[in-house]
This record gives sequence, structure tokens and C-alpha cells, in this order.
Amino acid sequence: MKNIYKFLVFSSLIFTAYSCEDIVDDINENPNDLTVSDVGEKLFLTGGQLANIQLQCGHLNRISGMYSGQLIGFGALYSNIYGYNFSTGESNDEWRALYGGVMTNMRHIVENSNNELLRGIALVIQGHAFGTGASLWGDIPFSEAGNSEIADPIFDSQISVYSSAIALLDQGITTLSAASSEPIDEDIYFKGDKNKWIAAAYTLKARFYLHQKDYFNALSAAQNGIASAEGDMKFKPGNSVSGDTNLFWTILAGSRSGDLGNNSDDGTESYLLQILDASNSLSRNHSKTDETARRAYYMIDAAGSGNNGIIQEREPQNMVTFFENKLIMAEAAGRSGGVASGLTHLNEMREWLNNGGNLNSSFIGETFKYSPFEVSDFDAGGIENPDNISAVNAFLREVIEERYVSGFGMHMPYNDARRLRKTDVTIAVPYVMVDADNTRKPERMPYAQNAMNSNSNAPDEDPGIFAKTEVNQ
Repeated sequence: MKNIYKFLVFSSLIFTAYSCEDIVDDINENPNDLTVSDVGEKLFLTGGQLANIQLQCGHLNRISGMYSGQLIGFGALYSNIYGYNFSTGESNDEWRALYGGVMTNMRHIVENSNNELLRGIALVIQGHAFGTGASLWGDIPFSEAGNSEIADPIFDSQISVYSSAIALLDQGITTLSAASSEPIDEDIYFKGDKNKWIAAAYTLKARFYLHQKDYFNALSAAQNGIASAEGDMKFKPGNSVSGDTNLFWTILAGSRSGDLGNNSDDGTESYLLQILDASNSLSRNHSKTDETARRAYYMIDAAGSGNNGIIQEREPQNMVTFFENKLIMAEAAGRSGGVASGLTHLNEMREWLNNGGNLNSSFIGETFKYSPFEVSDFDAGGIENPDNISAVNAFLREVIEERYVSGFGMHMPYNDARRLRKTDVTIAVPYVMVDADNTRKPERMPYAQNAMNSNSNAPDEDPGIFAKTEVNQ
């Protein structure tokens, strides 16, 4: 991550640096006459995108993995966090990435660039980042954030920030629709392909509607979302300007080796690995589903070394994806129209899995099978309904469980747990974590200590990780 921060700081300060140089070169020139193109506006785009990678895939992502039963903190820092000992200082980097990285760089483009493609991309990235911020922390600054005349911006309600994030995505879609695609090497996600940006924006809208249990609008947005894996938004290590590595690998190959994983030498495994294990009583494997390859791909041993799957040095990391879009459609359509309405979308996702999904070349030769489901599989006594719950709930349970498995390495499983376990316990994934009687589950990330120290409108004391946010009551 060190290189990411170096580039981020550079891109945030480049305008100031260039202005000073210009004054030295020609004292009679007015630096205020400089345009954003003079200082390389596309570098601001890369800086914001790198900051967004930190927000989506960094430290708090690993913690959300622990708080959804997918990862285990084996030692030192992560062991403490796994045991709910979570300090406000652990949020500093992601908070800085949101406000000092994404917001600063993207608003600079929106306010100064004449390039409609860049402006549209910048709006989408802001929507992505602020929606994520609302999800992680709850109430956060938005309406007054970045206003040079306001030293201490207010904390807007979580729901209002979600609404603002969706509005940014809508503005981005409108702006991109009127723009022309052009090659942009500095766009490390889509290289300037406006159609991919528009589709990703719709999937993000669907995601944020889903967080709020607005299933009607989630389905409507997802219908225009990412239609194939070729449109996935990923962090692709080694292909970015910074040349950084997979963030799991970065932490586990360095100072935190042995602190985090999901498989231990003593036989301790995360809930995720248990349900993927055909020999485990919790297994989701059956005659139509064989998770052998995906279990191996997801396995992270306690040593954090020798893993050639999801934490491989150059392995891409998912951010906004085709499979997420399909599973949103499956859940939302299933809720409104029943099993048959949602099943088409689930089976399309399973077809992708049956062709290898996200597996890299090391695992394509492993055993996997994802045969299409039939409506009858969810009837009482069917292969997906051995406990005879309603057919719709059996279907939704499978969709949520698939989101849990396929969403490993994203915030998706953590978001689903908070969304469902209070009102939809029948379909929520029943993982057990540290609390022996399973009565306490983390509901949010703590506010950044730096923000609490510097903003008089921040709470005097963080509400704590067990405080429910506005949308997850």
C-alpha cells in the first residue's frame, strides 16, 4: 500500500506544486490562469481510484471478513479485533482515503474539467465511495464535506448519504451517456470505456438500494447493471500505475504474516471454509453443487504464505461485479415474483461458476460443479429445502448463501448479515463468531480517531461497533 499512498499524495498536491513552479519560471504569468489540463487532470483520476481501492479492499475489508465469519484473527492485532477489541485508530486510513483521496481528487475533476467522460467517471467514483462510507460507519459528513469555508462539517444521516450517493451515480450516468469513450490509460479500472462505467454505476445503485431493503428499485437498477464478467470493476495488481500488489498478499506477506487467515494448523477453520467442505456437516455441497475448487481457491493458511488463490500476489480483487448484479436480481425478483422469477438470474450466475468463475489457472483443473436448479429443488423436501420452509424462503436462503460465498473479499457478506439477521433470520447465513451464545454481532466500523479529534461535530465518543446504524435496525 505504500506506493498507493505515495501516488495519492502526489496526485492530491500536484496542482499546488505546478503553480509554484510556474511562478518561478515566469514571475509575470498569473498562476490563476492555469487550467486543470495544464497539471494533468487524468492523474487526479488515478489518485482517486487508488484511494477508492484502499476504501473498498483495505484494512476494514479484512475486518468485515472477520465480522462475517469468513476470516479469523489468529494473532496480534487481528486477534484483538476478532475479539471485538477494535480501536478508532483502525479506521484512520479508510477515512483518509474517502475524504483526502476520493473526494478531493474527484471533486477537483468535476469542478474543473471540460472532459465529460472524466467528469462522469469522477461522479461514479464519488457515489461508490460515499455509499461505502455510509455502509461502514453510518452517519458521516457529506453535505458540508470539502467546503473550504466550513472547518467542521456536520455528520449527515446514513440514509441521506445513501440518497446522495445514488444521486451522484445518476449524475454520472447522465454525464457519461452524453460523453464519448476515449482511451484513458490513467483510468485503471476501465481505460475510459464509458459503457462499462455506466453499467457499474447501475450495479452500485442496485447495491445501495439493497442495503436499504428497497428491493423494487434494486431490481430496476440491476436490470441495467453489469451484464457479464468482462464488465467487472476490479483492482488488478501490477496493471495500475502504482504497480501495487493484491492487498491480502501485501499484508500477509509482510508484517502481519500469521495474524489473519481462515485455516489453521490446529484444524480451526472459518465458517466459510466449513460450508464449502463436502465432508463437513455444515456443507452446502450436494448432487448439483461441488465446491471443492472454490474452497481451495479461498483458503488462506495461518502462515499467510504459499497461497496461490485469492491472495496471490497479482490476483485481482473484486469491487463491483457481474455476479453481484445477478444475485441482486435473483433476490429482488424472488422477493417480488417468487422462485421462478428469481431462478433465471441465479442459474445464469451458476453457469458462470460452472465455467470457472473467478478461479485462476491454478484451480481450473480442480473439481467443481454448478448444475442449474429447478423450481422443484426449493419445494418442501427438495434438494435445497430439506427442512421444509417455504419455497420462496428456501430460494432466498440459497441466494444469500451464494452471495456469502461469492462475495468473499468484498464487504457484501458483512452488509448482508447486518441487513438480514434481525428481520430475515430464516434466510440469513447463521455463522457463529467469538461471542459464545451468539448474541452480539458487530453493526458498524468505529469512526476514525483523526476525524473525532479534528471535527467538533463528531461524537465525543464513538458509539461502538455494536451500535445499530439507521438502515440496520
